[in-house]
Amino acid sequence: MPVRLDADRRCGEAIISRRTALVGGGGSGIGFAAAECLARAGHDIVLAGRRPEPLHAAAAAIAGRTGAAVTTVVADLATDRPRQAADVDVLVLNAGGPPPGRILDVDDEGWQVAFDLLLRGPLRLARLALPAMAGRGFGRVVFVTSTAVRQPQPDLAASVVLRAAVTGAAKLLSHEYADRGVTVNCVAPGPTATERRHAILAARAERTGATYAELDAADVATVPAGRAGRPEEVGAAISFLASADASYVNGTVLTVDGGRTEAA
Repeated sequence: MPVRLDADRRCGEAIISRRTALVGGGGSGIGFAAAECLARAGHDIVLAGRRPEPLHAAAAAIAGRTGAAVTTVVADLATDRPRQAADVDVLVLNAGGPPPGRILDVDDEGWQVAFDLLLRGPLRLARLALPAMAGRGFGRVVFVTSTAVRQPQPDLAASVVLRAAVTGAAKLLSHEYADRGVTVNCVAPGPTATERRHAILAARAERTGATYAELDAADVATVPAGRAGRPEEVGAAISFLASADASYVNGTVLTVDGGRTEAA
């Protein structure tokens, strides 16, 4: 059994044994950035995703840059139940969003696919991971959601509805094992320079007749920081919530959006 930190660990002290983090959607974007940030913080990494080629390439890149032990598991987290989830100290529940669509345009199949991807699949992994974390006296679960939960975007209806449900589920989960060292939080990114954002803006351009450049500029104009976020900025927030320093941060949503969300 690896040595764990004492409860009176001081701020900024390094971890004294390597912990393991499983990161969903780790082949690219926010998942890849989160995995690299966690590796730099001293974690061994399990990258999970559906496509083996980008997953293996990401694992090699992270291992080469950080020296961390990085393994991969090819799985669809919407439907699969990788056994590794029972053995990790940190679980990052990240997945690409469902296709764009307005609320009345999403059909029954679309809702089912989004439900499995964003809610049922992650909760399946949480049921596997949390009791084991509690038994070891340490655990961190981070759901990657979206600021669209608080400022809904009409053409991302399935994502808005299901990520709102995820936020509620995370709050409920945060009550379960907090007295045994397990925290559950959400990170809500705003516009972030990923393939997902590019696809959303491209779909809007096709639907509205505006150019991609026009829509990109309009989107960024709503951000006080004046730009889209970088995946590693979201990854850094995830890494903090996964740390021992965040032991008293539980059941909350950390917004990473350059100041765009208007509600406090």
